[in-house]
Amino acid sequence: MSETLRQKQSRFVRYVGLLIEWADLQGYEMTFGEAWRTPEQAELNAMPGAVRQAVIKALRPVLPALADLLEKHPRKGIRNSLHSDRLAVDFNLFRGGKLTQDYKPLGEYWESLAPDCRWGGRFGDPPHFSIEHGGRK
Repeated sequence: MSETLRQKQSRFVRYVGLLIEWADLQGYEMTFGEAWRTPEQAELNAMPGAVRQAVIKALRPVLPALADLLEKHPRKGIRNSLHSDRLAVDFNLFRGGKLTQDYKPLGEYWESLAPDCRWGGRFGDPPHFSIEHGGRK
Protein backbone atom coordinates (compact mmCIF):
# COMPACT_ATOMS: atom_id res chain seq x y z
CA MET A 1 0.00 0.00 0.00
CA SER A 2 1.38 3.41 -0.91
CA GLU A 3 1.72 6.24 1.54
CA THR A 4 -1.18 8.72 1.68
CA LEU A 5 -0.62 12.47 1.58
CA ARG A 6 -1.57 12.71 5.26
CA GLN A 7 0.90 9.98 6.20
CA LYS A 8 3.59 11.72 4.18
CA GLN A 9 2.80 15.02 5.96
CA SER A 10 3.30 13.32 9.33
CA ARG A 11 6.61 11.85 8.20
CA PHE A 12 7.66 15.30 6.93
CA VAL A 13 6.98 16.84 10.36
CA ARG A 14 9.07 14.13 12.05
CA TYR A 15 11.93 14.76 9.63
CA VAL A 16 11.75 18.54 10.15
CA GLY A 17 12.11 17.90 13.89
CA LEU A 18 15.18 15.76 13.22
CA LEU A 19 16.66 18.45 10.97
CA ILE A 20 16.13 21.18 13.57
CA GLU A 21 17.70 19.03 16.30
CA TRP A 22 20.66 18.09 14.07
CA ALA A 23 21.22 21.74 13.08
CA ASP A 24 21.21 22.78 16.73
CA LEU A 25 23.80 20.12 17.57
CA GLN A 26 25.98 21.49 14.74
CA GLY A 27 25.83 25.02 16.19
CA TYR A 28 23.17 26.48 13.88
CA GLU A 29 20.05 28.35 14.86
CA MET A 30 16.99 28.33 12.63
CA THR A 31 13.80 30.30 12.24
CA PHE A 32 10.94 29.50 9.93
CA GLY A 33 10.80 31.30 6.63
CA GLU A 34 7.81 29.94 4.76
CA ALA A 35 6.04 26.76 5.76
CA TRP A 36 2.41 26.38 4.73
CA ARG A 37 1.36 28.40 1.71
CA THR A 38 -2.32 29.12 1.19
CA PRO A 39 -3.78 28.52 -2.27
CA GLU A 40 -4.26 32.29 -2.52
CA GLN A 41 -0.58 32.91 -1.73
CA ALA A 42 0.44 30.31 -4.29
CA GLU A 43 -1.66 32.13 -6.90
CA LEU A 44 -0.09 35.48 -5.97
CA ASN A 45 3.42 34.02 -6.14
CA ALA A 46 2.70 32.62 -9.60
CA MET A 47 1.40 35.93 -10.99
CA PRO A 48 3.46 37.88 -13.50
CA GLY A 49 5.12 40.97 -12.00
CA ALA A 50 2.68 43.56 -13.36
CA VAL A 51 -0.37 41.63 -12.21
CA ARG A 52 1.18 41.08 -8.78
CA GLN A 53 1.86 44.82 -8.45
CA ALA A 54 -1.76 45.58 -9.36
CA VAL A 55 -2.96 43.17 -6.66
CA ILE A 56 -0.64 44.78 -4.09
CA LYS A 57 -1.95 48.22 -5.06
CA ALA A 58 -5.57 47.05 -4.70
CA LEU A 59 -4.85 45.44 -1.31
CA ARG A 60 -3.04 48.43 0.18
CA PRO A 61 -6.17 50.43 1.24
CA VAL A 62 -7.97 47.43 2.78
CA LEU A 63 -5.16 45.12 3.95
CA PRO A 64 -2.01 47.24 4.23
CA ALA A 65 -0.08 44.64 6.25
CA LEU A 66 -0.63 42.01 3.56
CA ALA A 67 0.30 44.48 0.83
CA ASP A 68 3.52 45.30 2.71
CA LEU A 69 4.32 41.62 3.16
CA LEU A 70 3.83 40.89 -0.54
CA GLU A 71 5.91 43.89 -1.51
CA LYS A 72 8.77 42.93 0.81
CA HIS A 73 8.83 39.38 -0.56
CA PRO A 74 8.76 39.69 -4.35
CA ARG A 75 8.94 35.97 -4.93
CA LYS A 76 8.33 33.89 -7.94
CA GLY A 77 6.47 30.72 -7.27
CA ILE A 78 4.37 27.96 -8.62
CA ARG A 79 0.67 27.36 -8.14
CA ASN A 80 1.11 23.69 -7.34
CA SER A 81 3.66 24.07 -4.54
CA LEU A 82 4.61 21.45 -1.97
CA HIS A 83 4.24 24.25 0.58
CA SER A 84 0.50 24.15 -0.18
CA ASP A 85 0.52 20.39 0.47
CA ARG A 86 2.34 20.89 3.79
CA LEU A 87 5.36 18.99 2.48
CA ALA A 88 7.89 21.85 2.27
CA VAL A 89 9.46 24.43 4.53
CA ASP A 90 11.95 27.24 4.06
CA PHE A 91 14.29 28.11 6.93
CA ASN A 92 16.35 31.15 7.85
CA LEU A 93 19.72 29.89 9.05
CA PHE A 94 22.01 31.52 11.61
CA ARG A 95 25.46 30.74 12.96
CA GLY A 96 27.03 32.79 15.74
CA GLY A 97 23.91 34.95 15.76
CA LYS A 98 24.40 35.98 12.13
CA LEU A 99 22.38 35.03 9.09
CA THR A 100 24.28 32.53 6.94
CA GLN A 101 23.73 30.87 3.59
CA ASP A 102 25.71 27.76 4.61
CA TYR A 103 22.82 25.35 3.98
CA LYS A 104 24.84 22.57 2.37
CA PRO A 105 25.50 20.53 5.55
CA LEU A 106 21.80 20.71 6.43
CA GLY A 107 20.79 19.85 2.88
CA GLU A 108 23.02 16.79 2.84
CA TYR A 109 21.69 15.66 6.23
CA TRP A 110 18.09 16.19 5.03
CA GLU A 111 18.69 14.13 1.90
CA SER A 112 20.13 11.32 4.05
CA LEU A 113 16.85 10.92 5.95
CA ALA A 114 14.92 9.25 3.10
CA PRO A 115 15.16 8.77 -0.67
CA ASP A 116 12.34 11.26 -1.30
CA CYS A 117 13.78 14.09 0.85
CA ARG A 118 14.73 16.97 -1.42
CA TRP A 119 16.92 19.96 -0.62
CA GLY A 120 16.36 23.14 -2.61
CA GLY A 121 20.08 23.81 -2.90
CA ARG A 122 20.07 21.25 -5.71
CA PHE A 123 17.71 23.47 -7.73
CA GLY A 124 18.58 27.05 -6.73
CA ASP A 125 16.54 27.42 -3.51
CA PRO A 126 18.91 26.58 -0.60
CA PRO A 127 16.50 27.45 2.27
CA HIS A 128 13.96 24.90 0.92
CA PHE A 129 13.48 21.41 2.40
CA SER A 130 10.74 19.13 1.11
CA ILE A 131 9.52 15.61 0.49
CA GLU A 132 8.87 14.79 -3.14
CA HIS A 133 5.22 14.20 -3.99
CA GLY A 134 3.53 13.72 -7.32
CA GLY A 135 6.80 14.41 -9.17
CA ARG A 136 7.26 17.78 -7.42
CA LYS A 137 10.33 18.65 -5.32
